Amino acid sequence: MSAFAVKGTAETPGVPPGGPVKGLPWAVLRLHRAALVVWGAFMLAALGALVWEVGINADSVRDRMAACGHDPSLCRIRVVVDYGGTIGGASTLVYYSFFAVAAFAGGALIGRELENGTAQLAWTQSVSPTRWLAATLAVPAVLLVAGGTVFVFVFRWAWAANRDLMGDDWTFNDVFAARGPALVAYGLCGLGVGALAGVVLRRSLPALGVACGVMYLINHNLEKHREDLWPTVASGGSGDWSHPESHYWPMHLVETGIVLGVAVLATGAAFWVLRRRTA
Repeated sequence: MSAFAVKGTAETPGVPPGGPVKGLPWAVLRLHRAALVVWGAFMLAALGALVWEVGINADSVRDRMAACGHDPSLCRIRVVVDYGGTIGGASTLVYYSFFAVAAFAGGALIGRELENGTAQLAWTQSVSPTRWLAATLAVPAVLLVAGGTVFVFVFRWAWAANRDLMGDDWTFNDVFAARGPALVAYGLCGLGVGALAGVVLRRSLPALGVACGVMYLINHNLEKHREDLWPTVASGGSGDWSHPESHYWPMHLVETGIVLGVAVLATGAAFWVLRRRTA
């Protein structure tokens, strides 16, 4: 039975309380609750790792460094890698989770629903295709924005708390994205690209592959040309041109704008294609 063919009211059997449109978000939650639970657990684990390292493990790391003895170089490197690796690993996993978002949106959220006829069944229950797509995308979009925003604030705190124990800097790809709204933008872009792939292909596996491939191209090219997003400045008297740390926010916001622009275009195209095919 379709997840949208939920138990109705006494007055209108087959229609969820409050009407079919109002019941759609709850139907999406039920249908994809396993994936959403996994996403929530993943975010909580990443946040927990950051809080643990800064709030509890940092003092232990300093004690281990103090016990390194008279030849501390290798010992200190190992300790820093241990501490910074956990924080960096959390940011890397959350940053590149847009691949999982794109795969989920293209393969399960949209592609599978069109492939197995669940979406078409929903359209026969007084739910237009446009409203179906809007409600289907709204639930994961809210979770992506909420979870991503919390992670950005916690990561900024964790990354800045013990800089002497970290071996990275602001130019690292995951650090660059995870310290600001670009992290959320990439998640929303994955959702939009996945939705478009699902609507166009209407097959879960092809949509999954195409969505991940497109997101790879977007991310790879932005990372490759990130230095070109803002003019460089001369470095002292050496004649070299580079980006000082003060350029972080201009570069970050330009990249965020580009990614959000792609997200809007992809989502808009998904709605346009769906309306054209169901007109």
